[in-house]
Amino acid sequence: MDPLSRLLDAIGGPRDTAAAAAQRHLDTLTKPPGSLGRLEELAVRLAALTGRAPRVSAPVIFTFAADHGVVAEGVSAYPQSVTAQMVENFLRGGAAVNVLARQAGARVVVADFGVATPLGAPERLVVRRIAAGTRNMAHGPAMSRAQAIAAIEAGAALAEAAIGDGADLVGTGEMGIGNTTAASAITAAITGADADLVTGRGTGVDDEGRRRKVDVVRRALAVNRPRASDGLDVLAGVGGFEIAGLTGVMLAGAARRVPVAIDGFIAGAAALVAVTLAPAARHALFASHRSAEPGHAVALAHLGLAPYLDLEMRLGEGTGAALFIHLVRAAAAIYGEMATFKSAGVDGPSGRP
Repeated sequence: MDPLSRLLDAIGGPRDTAAAAAQRHLDTLTKPPGSLGRLEELAVRLAALTGRAPRVSAPVIFTFAADHGVVAEGVSAYPQSVTAQMVENFLRGGAAVNVLARQAGARVVVADFGVATPLGAPERLVVRRIAAGTRNMAHGPAMSRAQAIAAIEAGAALAEAAIGDGADLVGTGEMGIGNTTAASAITAAITGADADLVTGRGTGVDDEGRRRKVDVVRRALAVNRPRASDGLDVLAGVGGFEIAGLTGVMLAGAARRVPVAIDGFIAGAAALVAVTLAPAARHALFASHRSAEPGHAVALAHLGLAPYLDLEMRLGEGTGAALFIHLVRAAAAIYGEMATFKSAGVDGPSGRP
């Protein structure tokens, strides 16, 4: 059996007994049942996934970078060279994800999955290059099916190695000029939503630029005709190497029952692919926030996931995943440190401790 098939076979659903036990414990704490809202829901979901009391002590954020041939269609406000320049910024620790990850006590793994500009061999850069960027999806497939599989397996292997070293939460982030166009195409292909509904301004294009992006997404879908039920077909037709890598991270997290923090729109597109390949993977995915990119809300609705934050962010990189770590720690602290009615000697709903 090939590595991807083994990975998919290892993914199971939530542990209902653990979820019920977690909910019973939460209901014994010194508060009205459900009064901590989605922090309680988060604690229950974590317990259902992992089978133990929620905790996060060694989070890792994966920030994967790759370029996109579709930039030739004028879909971005920034030149393709920015992808490589931002990778160097990540490695120096100067990007937003670095700042927020340091605050959250998370390690950032930066990987080159297909940056077009040569990067050399910077220290701390993980090299998993599939090619020097994808092909222009407006004229044909962005990549081959074999390349899509290779990128998924490479992302999964990085996540599995981190989990083996003790990572108990994995976050997903990315960098790639042109990747909101790919994410829009993936989202439209899998959800069936119109391209205009799921295509935003990305790096900040004007009205004319957005109209051009919508047209490019429609052309890419018409040329490639990706099958919504086949995640690999969607990735090959209109995806990106970094998106495929993040799909692998999500599948590995699900297989190892480690929570996966979905970042923004690009990561959301990867999540759509992951759940198409393995529907049970959804239970390991946590929507850290809702991006200001319009397609993200459509993707999350299709996945049946409600975001935990809505800060009108649209940067990517893993910034939302970094912020989500604080919420997981809050949920874990409530679960593990709050007194019960009995231990505190406080009357419960029945009038007895």
